[in-house]
Amino acid sequence: MRAIYRKELRSYFINPIGYIYLGVFLVAAAALFYFTVLGSATYSTALYFTILVGALAVLIPLLTMRLFAEEKKMRTEQLLLTAPVTLTGMVLGKYFAALTVYGAGVLASCINFIPLYVIAAAERADETESLQSLIGPATGELFGGVFALLLVGAALIAVGTFISSLTENQLSAAVVSIGVIGAMTLIGLLTQITDADGQPWIRFAWIRTALNWVSVLGRFSNFTNGIFDFAAMFYYLSLAFVFVFLTVRVYEKRRWG
Repeated sequence: MRAIYRKELRSYFINPIGYIYLGVFLVAAAALFYFTVLGSATYSTALYFTILVGALAVLIPLLTMRLFAEEKKMRTEQLLLTAPVTLTGMVLGKYFAALTVYGAGVLASCINFIPLYVIAAAERADETESLQSLIGPATGELFGGVFALLLVGAALIAVGTFISSLTENQLSAAVVSIGVIGAMTLIGLLTQITDADGQPWIRFAWIRTALNWVSVLGRFSNFTNGIFDFAAMFYYLSLAFVFVFLTVRVYEKRRWG
């Protein structure tokens, strides 16, 4: 698994895709942070993290579209299937390489938070001692938001990895991944739509409950409020496990089929 992990991680930066992804991610994160936090003169980062999760529907397919589709296109898939490594190790090596690049982008984007502490320090200097403790960003919200981004990314990268294993066309893998991840991310918003009378657009409560359960975004808000949600963490990790398992099953069938 280590050899495949190192090979895959290196390939992100031999090809321009790794640089393109990190550049797009960091620029998008910086722009979102400016307009939702700095431009709004607020210390609340909940909207920033929420919109960034929605942007992952486009960003993550950049990472995952080539994982297995490229192997099929280049006719190197058989080398993987006959390599002295288990199928689980092969899939995990590629999955963790994509997750490493994603995690590097998330952690690098934390530099956006520095201006909040600089502004808070300047504002505290102008306030009375009794008000100084009320000024500044909530560090718990920042840590919670970053941790949740990593969890959501782990789940969605697994989804993209599975989709990449089903096709040899990288563009097809990217388009399908955008559709699936976009639906999983935003489907919960349907439960918040109301008609002119203020009634939910979706009348059946059980349908709204099911949509909220499927929605990746629906479990995100607790983290952005500084609340550590174990149930949400279990959901994201379970989602990652299921799609990694399905990817392994695809290659088990392909090896013996």
